[in-house]
Amino acid sequence: MSDHLNKIRKQIDRIDDAILAQLLKRAGLAKKIWQVKSEIGEGVYSSTREREILDRLLSKKVAPLSAEDIESIFQEIINASRNVQKRLRVSFFGPESTFTHQAARKHFGKGAEMIPQKSISDVFPDVEKSRADYGVVPIENSTEGVVNHTLDMFMNSDLMICAEREEPISHHLLSPSGSIGKIKRVYSHPQALAQCRNWLQSHLPKVEICESASTADAALQASLDASAAAIASPLAAKLHHLRTVAAGIEDFRENFTRFLIIGKHSPGSSGKDKTSILLGIKDRVGALNDILEIFKKNTMNLTKIESRPTKRKAWEYLFFVDFIGHMSDLPIKRALEELKKSCLTLKILGSYPKTD
Repeated sequence: MSDHLNKIRKQIDRIDDAILAQLLKRAGLAKKIWQVKSEIGEGVYSSTREREILDRLLSKKVAPLSAEDIESIFQEIINASRNVQKRLRVSFFGPESTFTHQAARKHFGKGAEMIPQKSISDVFPDVEKSRADYGVVPIENSTEGVVNHTLDMFMNSDLMICAEREEPISHHLLSPSGSIGKIKRVYSHPQALAQCRNWLQSHLPKVEICESASTADAALQASLDASAAAIASPLAAKLHHLRTVAAGIEDFRENFTRFLIIGKHSPGSSGKDKTSILLGIKDRVGALNDILEIFKKNTMNLTKIESRPTKRKAWEYLFFVDFIGHMSDLPIKRALEELKKSCLTLKILGSYPKTD
């Protein structure tokens, strides 16, 4: 080994030692913060503060690292520091190795206690009854649309949205052998199968397609059958000891799922926020247009409006609306007051840092 290479490696070792020392110092400060928070009754998790840290670091020049590298590294540092304060319990729409599980692990870190639930309707009571500190549920996919079950749960829940997370959904074809020639059947959730339809028709036109309850369940089934494969996440491959036959087989590369972090309190303003509300309007001509005029008059940027039947009366609807800004902002406070007077129902689901 050359002296020059040895010299560079020793420099890296010294830097690593310095980084470790600073991380330990940071963890000590995190403990002190938790002591102060405990005295004033604040929770350990603050999506606003964590977003502020990441945004401040991402505003600096980070080359030759990418912004994604920096965010990933510091998100893990934040997660580790949070776990020094308290090990959070996180309920998620499972089972393990689903994309929701993957999002929950990225958001709260591997040190958090993960509680898988069979349905979205099981996640909400976990948080409401304090069996979990937070919940993670999917809300919409960029190719398949909104997750209606999640929207419906907000109708009768007092939980708030604390944060959102957008994750790219990359589907991998996994099998015990890793050989495409041995595959006779492919298991996956119907949504994942739909998102990989063209790839399957091109590469495996004669195999049997089998629907599963989840991508995680598909991976489990494939692990028990040498002639089977599953469309699932990289995390599923690791947990079920499967090999990757093909990576990124989704038909559309711009395939993202938005997840919501739900809890009992909504965070303060970060300066880059989104607010979600639920409203019911009067059954009369022009009612929706009048509501939209309130948003327009207050120069509010709507990012989503979705209708759902109330299930109480035929043809009666509620609207889920997302818009840019925090509920404490003056124009938004003014608009919400106007909406209260014009709507049959107005429920603020939360203001939280928006993903860029």
